[in-house]
Amino acid sequence: MFRSALAAVPSQVRSASQMRLASTLVWVEHDETAVKQSTLNTIAAAKKIGGDITALVVGTTDKVAADVAKIAGVNKVLVAKGDAYKGLLPEAVAPTIVALQKKYNFTHILAPTSTRGKNILPRVAATLDVGMVSDVTDVLAEDTFERPIYAGNAIMTVKSKDKVKVATVRNTAFAPVAATGGSAATEAVEGGAASSISTFVKQDLVKSERPPLPTARVVIAGGRGMQNGDNFKILYELADKMGAAVGASRAAVDSGFCSNDMQIGQTGLIVAPELYIGAGVSGASQHIAGMKDSKTIVVINKDAEAPFFEIADYGLVADLFKAVPEMTKKL
Repeated sequence: MFRSALAAVPSQVRSASQMRLASTLVWVEHDETAVKQSTLNTIAAAKKIGGDITALVVGTTDKVAADVAKIAGVNKVLVAKGDAYKGLLPEAVAPTIVALQKKYNFTHILAPTSTRGKNILPRVAATLDVGMVSDVTDVLAEDTFERPIYAGNAIMTVKSKDKVKVATVRNTAFAPVAATGGSAATEAVEGGAASSISTFVKQDLVKSERPPLPTARVVIAGGRGMQNGDNFKILYELADKMGAAVGASRAAVDSGFCSNDMQIGQTGLIVAPELYIGAGVSGASQHIAGMKDSKTIVVINKDAEAPFFEIADYGLVADLFKAVPEMTKKL
């Protein structure tokens, strides 16, 4: 893997006084009832920056605020509550973050590299007239970060000279902090006004007993080799036996085999499970960018020349329609 330096990287040794000067605001990702694990990963990145960590809970209720206060490493929890945040629209959330930045003068503002995080923080950076550092995978210093480029084939070192560093954090790059053990103080802050340019109408969620893809310990993905959507049934059966989540390559999604929320890759979800099983996935670079950090990679494909075999820990050259049911039967 190549590494590209955008600017000279300063010494990673930071003095105690520098550590105290840093103060990070972390936007808490939640569903109004529970905190998403991506928040724990983002707080881990904030701890690596050093200094005080303030967590911001924005929503129509403050149900999750008590849980956020227990997260290890959090010094304070700010709660912005109001009907304006229904649906957590970025047009309502971003101005709240900007207002808090002007009030508390944070040195860093972080959020997970999720759909909402990527929608909110660029608005914050533009309003503050500072640069946006996306998809951070490592913190080298308070002003220096690493992020992947060229579909993960190179790592860029970015040094920000802005007074406020605004960044999204790749969840799989940082081990989550403990969800308990903290005792942060909670403070209510003034909520924002409803957006005049967008309105939340409804949200249709797909309910599943399987674990969510981004946090699953085992992920089974199907590619174009599945031939059609009905054939994903054999992956679901194996997943149910293994307690796994089921994903797909972009080719499978574009072919209409499954929904967009199952897509793994550069333009989809980033996963890093303990075990990844790819069935009928050729191994395009954009898909590999979304799962290359998996601990163990197993590839099943009848094409022995499939590029996916090059990064596999275990490869099985076989007909997946015979191999997968056989695996399910033996579990």
